[in-house]
Amino acid sequence: MELGLSGKVVLITGGASGIGAAISEMLAAEGAVLAVASRVTPDVEAFVPDMARRHGLLFMDVELGRPEAAERVVQETIDAYGRIDVLINNAGANDGASLAAGPAAFRASLESNLLHVFDLAHYALAHLKASGGNIVNVSSKVADTGQGGTSGYAASKGGINALTREWAVDLAPFGIRVNAVVPAEVMTPLYTNWIRTQPNPHDALKAIERAIPLGRRMTSTREVAAMVVFLASELSSHTTGQIIHVDGGYVHLDRRCTLG
Repeated sequence: MELGLSGKVVLITGGASGIGAAISEMLAAEGAVLAVASRVTPDVEAFVPDMARRHGLLFMDVELGRPEAAERVVQETIDAYGRIDVLINNAGANDGASLAAGPAAFRASLESNLLHVFDLAHYALAHLKASGGNIVNVSSKVADTGQGGTSGYAASKGGINALTREWAVDLAPFGIRVNAVVPAEVMTPLYTNWIRTQPNPHDALKAIERAIPLGRRMTSTREVAAMVVFLASELSSHTTGQIIHVDGGYVHLDRRCTLG
């Protein structure tokens, strides 16, 4: 199936590990040109085989959070490729900034998980207007369900969902689509590290899997990536303002299904 992504310049944050790496790999397979902003330095050949030779790969080692970092990422992408066709806001981490942690921790969490999403869209806006591009935001089920002990992350992901709809309205006159993908339980490196902190990691994982109606298993990073890439592609050319859950029914199905 032709997705129309060959030669498209895609700026993706957090694109070198976990869900982001799966998105980058899938985009590379479609012939996209990647500009990856990440704190994780990848082994390029293992990360996206032959990507640099076949299409193009710009890697930017950056700590997002401050406006000047986002501005630099956009400018380096333009300097390298002259355009931006797709912006994928994927970077973020559940940092456990709870209500009890206090105002400083909460604000730091917003910087790490929300503010750079606005900053990148702002600095990329003129280029997306020029290309008729689109934005895909990666959110989290925590925005819908809560989780406890993570006020900063929950607020950030709720903000991302709200901005998705706001920007879809704002940018429709320019032909720019904006959508969000919401994962729930996905076995990423960060999730693996969290599971290991549990008193009985094996039992903790099995309990989570039992609560996922479709297949009683975790969602794979590739399953989330497939939705992100679809929304970034020309096959979703009339889809905007959508917040799509890729979660095996974890969030929305009746509790009779999720009690395992």
